[in-house]
Amino acid sequence: MISQSAEYALRAVVWLVSHPEATLSTPEIARRTMVPAGYLSKMLQALARAGLVVSTPGRTGGFVLSRPANRISVLDVINAVGQLPRIERCPLGMEAHGQHLCPLHKRLDDVAAHAERVFGETTMADLLKESEARSVLCETVQCPT
Repeated sequence: MISQSAEYALRAVVWLVSHPEATLSTPEIARRTMVPAGYLSKMLQALARAGLVVSTPGRTGGFVLSRPANRISVLDVINAVGQLPRIERCPLGMEAHGQHLCPLHKRLDDVAAHAERVFGETTMADLLKESEARSVLCETVQCPT
């Protein structure tokens, strides 16, 4: 449903949300989220361009959220690094369908539209309110309490 880039960006933002008091470096976030550092660097740059995180340069620099977690939706993070796939034309390239989707592809796109709405209504703070959210990134690292 979402791209690997979106997954990595969401992991990074969840980690930043769970550490609001700290400016975290790319290597630290990469280690804690199990995301390759080079790839994570690109995701963090995209999040900064989207205005979701702020980068502080220098030896003690790193990243922090640009606004409270309750003002950042899951969709904001996904859109910062790509988009949810939607079906606008027949995926099979059937000329007979023209600009209209067949019933199957219409329903598949309806599912994508629903996911987009849910992601837009869900904030990063909502994710951390759920008891399992903190364990999402904590299989091999020390979890925040």
